[in-house]
Amino acid sequence: MVFLRTSEKAGSCFIRTDQLDGETDWKPKVAVSCTQRLPALGDLFSIRAYVYAQKPQLDIHSFEGTFTREDCDPPVHESLSIENTLWASTIVASGTVIGVVIYTGKETRSVMNTSNPKNKVGLLDLELNQLTKALFGALVALSVVMVTLQGFAGPWYRNLFRFLLLLSYIIPISLRVNLDMGKATYGWMIMKDESIPGTVVRTSTIPEELGRLVYLLTDKTGTLTQNEMVFKRLHLGTVSYGADTMDEIQTHLRNPYSQTQPPAGGHTSATPPRKAPSAAPKVRKSVSSRVHEAVKAIALCHNVTPVYEHRAGTPAEAEDQDFSDGNRTYQAASPDEVALVQWTESVGLTLVSRDLASMQLRGPSGELLTFSVLQTFPFTSESKRMGVIVRDESTAEITFYLKGADAAMSSIVQYNDWLEEECGNMAREGLRTLVVAKRALTEEQYQDFESRYSQAKLSTHDRALKVAAVVESLEWEMELLCLTGVEDQLQADVRPTLEMLRNAGIKIWMLTGDKLETATCIAKSSHLVSRTQDIHVFMPVTNRGEAHLELNAFRRKHDCALVISGDSLEVCLKFYEHELVELACQCPAVVCCRCSPTQKAHIVKLLQQHTGRRTCAIGDGGNDVSMIQMADCGIGIEGKEGRQASLAADFSITQFRHVGRLLVVHGRSSYKRSAALGQFVMHRGLIISTMQAVFSSVFYFASVPLYQGFLMVGYATLYTMFPVFSLVLDQDVKPEMAMLYPELYKDLTKGRSLSFKTFLVWVLVSVYQGGILMYGALLLFESEFVHVVAISFTALILTELLMVALTVRTWHWLMVVAEVLSLGCYVASLAFLNEYFAPQMESRPAFGHGGHGTARWWPPPQQHLQCVRSIMGTVAGSLCAHPSSTITSPVTLTEWPHRTCSNTWLLGHTQTVAVVATKLVRVTLLYRAEGKWARLRPYLQAHVTCPRSFPQNLGPTGHGRSSLCTEAPRSLLWPSVPAGPGLRSSQPAAPCPCPKPFQPEYVSHTVRCPSVDPCGPRERRRSFQGF
Repeated sequence: MVFLRTSEKAGSCFIRTDQLDGETDWKPKVAVSCTQRLPALGDLFSIRAYVYAQKPQLDIHSFEGTFTREDCDPPVHESLSIENTLWASTIVASGTVIGVVIYTGKETRSVMNTSNPKNKVGLLDLELNQLTKALFGALVALSVVMVTLQGFAGPWYRNLFRFLLLLSYIIPISLRVNLDMGKATYGWMIMKDESIPGTVVRTSTIPEELGRLVYLLTDKTGTLTQNEMVFKRLHLGTVSYGADTMDEIQTHLRNPYSQTQPPAGGHTSATPPRKAPSAAPKVRKSVSSRVHEAVKAIALCHNVTPVYEHRAGTPAEAEDQDFSDGNRTYQAASPDEVALVQWTESVGLTLVSRDLASMQLRGPSGELLTFSVLQTFPFTSESKRMGVIVRDESTAEITFYLKGADAAMSSIVQYNDWLEEECGNMAREGLRTLVVAKRALTEEQYQDFESRYSQAKLSTHDRALKVAAVVESLEWEMELLCLTGVEDQLQADVRPTLEMLRNAGIKIWMLTGDKLETATCIAKSSHLVSRTQDIHVFMPVTNRGEAHLELNAFRRKHDCALVISGDSLEVCLKFYEHELVELACQCPAVVCCRCSPTQKAHIVKLLQQHTGRRTCAIGDGGNDVSMIQMADCGIGIEGKEGRQASLAADFSITQFRHVGRLLVVHGRSSYKRSAALGQFVMHRGLIISTMQAVFSSVFYFASVPLYQGFLMVGYATLYTMFPVFSLVLDQDVKPEMAMLYPELYKDLTKGRSLSFKTFLVWVLVSVYQGGILMYGALLLFESEFVHVVAISFTALILTELLMVALTVRTWHWLMVVAEVLSLGCYVASLAFLNEYFAPQMESRPAFGHGGHGTARWWPPPQQHLQCVRSIMGTVAGSLCAHPSSTITSPVTLTEWPHRTCSNTWLLGHTQTVAVVATKLVRVTLLYRAEGKWARLRPYLQAHVTCPRSFPQNLGPTGHGRSSLCTEAPRSLLWPSVPAGPGLRSSQPAAPCPCPKPFQPEYVSHTVRCPSVDPCGPRERRRSFQGF
């Protein structure tokens, strides 16, 4: 809004803009003079006036408008500038204000410079999503292969979905849960780290992003610096004063004022040193006179206002004891100006009061010096200097004081041979330099200047250019007074922290809203730019041609830091976005000054789009929120500028030096742990899916689960969750070693801990282990097929626990507890959950109900298995003895041993028959699991009677041979088919010499058995009725 009136008598007030531009110093604002002079507040509503304002724009450092009052004769026209406006999201620090609102809602500067936050997803999560998609593709492909190998028999689409469900453990559903729990654990570890106290983790989704950063974009004020300026050096050309020689300045300053005692009224008359320049300007001045002129220029050329705690303003007629109040503080738009005024106070020349029209200084002896402020020229990024025209009330002399950067002042001051060299020396020491000069004006010169200046300020078109042209008419052949050096104190351990981050392979960009010179000095003093590196200052450009020439000039530079202003950056990004970003990414360091909050966020977005690398933004003010929210990882510092950035960030710290440990130690560990955890969870699902696939392949690609019930649930939870999750405690190197060798961080940016290469390695390991476990259980424990579930599952659990133990690099006591606890839970489940490892053959009512209404298999399980094995032995014997008979079988034989068709074959190959019978039992079990056993019951009732107890010698014998076919029970009868050899039957078996081996082959549901006998060649067909 336009500032119309204030309760302050001086007609000005102070506002705080720390949440808008990040600066903590108070900014002076000036009310419109014609409304401020109104007698009463109510008169504002009786005047007729209007305000002309420019359209809304992003720039928070400029404003152009006019205020016109029409009810006067002639009408009053006043120019409006940035000093006559108050922005939203700022705080009035002194007095009360009344104004007219011109921008609201989305048109305000704060809203226009704020970007919408985005949902941040870690790069690790994106990579795991890609791997999960690959696993899903593998799941579908494997299911299709299994159905294809079945020959698409029957309802194949139903089998396809069965396989998708059976092999669904390939998709690591528990991966999301494990990773989220791991990220929460990483956040807890970060907040509990005593080396970085006060750190707060405000997100639980991207802690591993701290280990993948390539670009670090940081604010300057309050982030790298403490925003506290200290005066360090004063150079007069022939003599230089440092911190240890300030007492000499006090002596030189005291001498001129010791000749005249201060009068009772507090005002001094003309002093000889002030008259000396006009009396004899060509005479060489003494050191005391030069020191006095330099100190007085520093005390007058500024926009600092003294503020007293007990008073709203500081009138000129205040008594001396009010000026010496210890509660006096200084407020200004720039902290280095406050440092200069505080230094003049320390050497004896104190600023005691200031308003829009005057200021008062107090000398070393207590005398008051009054000056009228005629004009003030604020600092701008284009001019790089600020000036003031004052009239000494005691001598009526008008003097134009000017101070600014050496680059802008070198062409304005008179010729000298020391300015450039001393500026370079101070800059190498990390000091912010200012060149101070003056020029004496006559009354006629000033009146001519004032008329031209007022006319230029009323212009509504190209006002800035016209005003600058008028001011430049005074800026020539000015007398060089001194060179000052001010140090902006850095935060603790900023230099070693930046050095560590550079060694870790992180490129650091500094984005600040401060002046170019200030940003360059801080870049040097903080060692963001090393002393051996050159600095290329990107010249101001306004159009495409200038941008093209400047980019070509920059392209010829090698290994140099880039310093560019926000205006030039905007022009270059408009025409040569790709070229600028490509050149900037090759620089070891980049400094962007005079950046608005929107520009900061735009730079972050450009780096993400053009490089594809992970970015991190660090700031402490409200102007850094957009940058923090746009970056892949945002870090906020709690400082003098409030907690807005801290609350909007993903991680909150108290000092910049904590960034080093946060990235190098916690970021690195979080990424490596999450990568290992993610791959191990995928391995856990792949290995059990491989075992399921092998199981189904062995048993004729039947879609039957290998493990059911609690085993599948407990595998991913109770039995393996604790050891696998304990990987979040693993660390490959100690934190001290990670801090000592930050180069270890550099490998993480390449993503080698989790890639398609490591993923394929884990897939091969899973397939190998799953295949070995399943085939090993089937081959090594052939005779114990009934216990194949318990055998293979036990081997699986032990393998997982062993793999975790082999993966761990540094053991933690919780890891040992997790291993022991999981193993103990599994051993206990063997005792309490026996039915899952040796399943009871129960099903829904199908053929006969028990006493409690539950259909139970008859005969009992173990006897039933032995009975079925005896039946299969009989089937094999009958096929050999009576090949012409028709046999109704419960299965289709796909693997039949090569044998000689003779009467005595079974007697000599009982072990082979046992193997065949065992395989038949497996298929029988599969039919039972698929719910088809009910269709086998009529066949059993018609042909077999099994007792409740069987002899114990039906299993394998100690000599490795089976007595299955030779020791069948007496009650086993097969009336419709003659019994085979070794079985007691009512009809003896007839010999059938067949020299050729029996070679079955599939023809739909018919087995062709070609053979040769004395009667001649013939072909027999035996129909196997399937279910």
